[in-house]
Amino acid sequence: MSVARVTEIISSSNKSFEDAIEKGIKRAVETLKNVEGAWVKEQKVIVKDGKISEYRVDLKVTFVLID
Repeated sequence: MSVARVTEIISSSNKSFEDAIEKGIKRAVETLKNVEGAWVKEQKVIVKDGKISEYRVDLKVTFVLID
């Protein structure tokens, strides 16, 4: 039997939501072992001078705990 844990991370990009997701997952796998998946809990943008300056995602990352 395996046990998994879910952790929440926030990642950002000045390009796109997809880029923010990729950066978040890349960072998560550098820190966590056995990352199995993730889902986007929330997306938001930061607006400056009437333009989008930053894309942010709130990710829930699932990883399996090692015995």
